[in-house]
Amino acid sequence: MVRWSPGAAWSRVPWWGTVAVGLVAVALGAVLIAHPLASLSVVTAVVAAGLAATGIATLSGPPARGGATWPRLVGGAWLVAALAVLVWPDLSTDALADVVGIALVVGGLWDLALGLPAAAGQRTVAVAGGLTTLLFGVLALAWPDVTVLVVSVVFGFRLVLLGLRVGWSAIRSRHGGVRHRDDRRPVGRARRAGRVAGSFAALAVALGATGLSVHVHRSQGVLDAFYDTPDDLPDQPGVLLRSEPFDRAVPEGARAWRILYTTTSLDGVPAAASGLVVAPDEASGEPTPAIAWAHGTTGVARRCAPSVLPDPWGAGALFVLDRVIQQGWALVAPDYPGLGAEGAHPYLVGEPAGRSVLDAVRAARQVDGLALGGQTVVWGHSQGGGAALWTGILAPTYAPDVDVVGVAALAPASDLLGLMDTLGRVTGGSIFASYAVRGYADAYDDIRVDQYVRSVGRTTFDRAAARCLDAAALASLLSSITVGMDIFRDDLTSGPLVGRLAENIPSGAIEAPLLVAQGEADGLVLPEVQDRYVAARCAAGHPVDHRSYPGLGHVPLVQADSPLIPELLAWTEARLRGAPPTPTC
Repeated sequence: MVRWSPGAAWSRVPWWGTVAVGLVAVALGAVLIAHPLASLSVVTAVVAAGLAATGIATLSGPPARGGATWPRLVGGAWLVAALAVLVWPDLSTDALADVVGIALVVGGLWDLALGLPAAAGQRTVAVAGGLTTLLFGVLALAWPDVTVLVVSVVFGFRLVLLGLRVGWSAIRSRHGGVRHRDDRRPVGRARRAGRVAGSFAALAVALGATGLSVHVHRSQGVLDAFYDTPDDLPDQPGVLLRSEPFDRAVPEGARAWRILYTTTSLDGVPAAASGLVVAPDEASGEPTPAIAWAHGTTGVARRCAPSVLPDPWGAGALFVLDRVIQQGWALVAPDYPGLGAEGAHPYLVGEPAGRSVLDAVRAARQVDGLALGGQTVVWGHSQGGGAALWTGILAPTYAPDVDVVGVAALAPASDLLGLMDTLGRVTGGSIFASYAVRGYADAYDDIRVDQYVRSVGRTTFDRAAARCLDAAALASLLSSITVGMDIFRDDLTSGPLVGRLAENIPSGAIEAPLLVAQGEADGLVLPEVQDRYVAARCAAGHPVDHRSYPGLGHVPLVQADSPLIPELLAWTEARLRGAPPTPTC
């Protein structure tokens, strides 16, 4: 058995050449660690150099069992990987993930092969390091759109450690590896303890990341046959197709159902939509008023429907369902078209969203054992705030049988042009931009994804658009922080998209009293953008009760402890008893 002895490994090349290779590896690793959010082109260049340095170090490294054949093969593979990264035309994050992920897997296996036959102390460090590299390689392949960050951190640290090991071994070989007898043992023990601690710390991080990845995949919502569209879909909107009891995250003193019903798509074709209905357990003897809840952004994939996700209320930013039930009101919560039910989700497209809210109220009236009253107050947050505004606009003509007595739009996505213009300055803005481009491309024939998404960013775009804003959103957020809006070609408020966004700004008249609430510290829907929207409504003669809340961000505005909540409940109660509104303009 060949003992793993790095100190003897560097006799094949001049000691100063080996030190130079080590210093280059350390420098490249430091660049990756210090600039983890560099652009794809910068990371690609540094990674290529790092792969080459690793290949050279491996070729000049210690022989494995079987002689020099395996070091040559592995070192050659690293050099081939470096060449592939350099010459690959239009290298995407997906391709970089494949190259680096495979390289890390091979590197991890190589470390294990070298470490298993080594002495006990060296074996522990080598095996821990090999498993760490192997796990991060697998994660890079599993989450390709966040590989830039994985490469920057994991591959960077690996290069630094490799460079230090290579350089130190060469220096020791140059000086014969001699140290004073009295201080050799304690220093050796301290060094071994540091290596073991560092190796196990890195392995713990890799295991934690792997566990998180497994949790994300297991926690994703699963669609079942309930959401399948019947073959004989009625032409009339608001028809209840099926309902069944629902018990996930339902507050005490309430009962709930999930529903599938008919609505009208953007092009006027009948479609199916899903949603939830929650009502107090004990009926008061009077018809129950309805709160129609238009949820905030959860994603654009079918499985991103709130009724499918593990937390159906918090996913769409409804944190006060218990307060709604305590008031004796029922909640009707549509998923929107294309979320849950079959079809594409027209994200931030106003009419189909507003129609689905009104049709959900109609369908909820048909649920056995539930007696909804005629009065409905619409609440909506963020994406749902825009949907609530459209619900108020459409109600008199599309659904005059639904008596909408109030509309509360909370940090609404109202001025869509202003919103899209600010996404480049918002952390995670590319996630919402991906949803918007995907939704509008699915809704309108004159908009194509490739008009706005670069070819090298298509994988990142597709994966971000396929994820929900749940635990998996962490991967999208890391990708967004890493590459930002670089996946997009031009300003998103240009080309055919700008006209379609303008069409979907909810600027029409709303007959019901309107409340627009906005947090002054909102970093997504900016207060100044909201102010412009409200000012435009006021100038057009549409009354608005506009309220601002200092220090509150986008989601904190609607959390249970927000000062908005008691005001919203009081405002809603006033609408249900017919009190006159008090608009600010």
